[in-house]
Amino acid sequence: MRWGPAIQQRLYPVATKLFAKSGELLLLNNGYEEDPPMGLPLDPEDESSRYQIQLYHVTANQVDLKGKRVLEVGCGHGGGASYIMRKLGPKSYTGLDLNPSGIEYCRERLNIPNLHFVQGHAEQLPFPDESFDAVINIESSHCYPNFRGFLSEVVRVLTPGGHFLYSDSQPPIGIEAWEAALADAPWKMISQRVISDDVARGFHKNAFHLQDVVDSRTPPFLRSVVRKRLHEGIESNCSALESGALSYRLYCFEKE
Repeated sequence: MRWGPAIQQRLYPVATKLFAKSGELLLLNNGYEEDPPMGLPLDPEDESSRYQIQLYHVTANQVDLKGKRVLEVGCGHGGGASYIMRKLGPKSYTGLDLNPSGIEYCRERLNIPNLHFVQGHAEQLPFPDESFDAVINIESSHCYPNFRGFLSEVVRVLTPGGHFLYSDSQPPIGIEAWEAALADAPWKMISQRVISDDVARGFHKNAFHLQDVVDSRTPPFLRSVVRKRLHEGIESNCSALESGALSYRLYCFEKE
């Protein structure tokens, strides 16, 4: 769900403590669904996160990750990292996030060979130059105070010929600066696609699962109020995507 940076920074650790520890909310993105539906084959334990996993799949699967060293900046609760490591075959996968509680949770729960988690800042990546073949970033860069600084760090840690696999949204007022920053980075754009309708569709379809999760953690006397606010937030976000008040885009770049 798209919130302002200050609100996200406050809500994110709270969500980790309330939902992730019990395994209820492993992915935090809006979701993605095509028309007709993707029909992505999933393991039974992944089915409840189908629409968020599908956003990871379309973002990461823009290139072949088999045998690659992959970094995800903004890995959240690790659900996307787990899916990619299990299904897309990278040699190694490192998930980085600013939230210490989220990283602690990922380390405790996700015991998969060659999957590692690091606490750190997106604008000061704690890795050597040219140490990854691909960098993934999904629905978190709009929270970064210095977006150009983040892009510089992505370029620095990518090997020559490495790929930046990226999806996020911006309102119309921010699109010019967003596009300029992406165009100024030393890479070539392989593809770009507007996926606003697909994200809105996925968010709508995921609403019932999200409501059930929130209900399970809300005291009964507050449930109707929280349910109303959640419904309003979902409808507002989907309306913004469908009307063009938010432009959600999927990108693939290759470092030159």
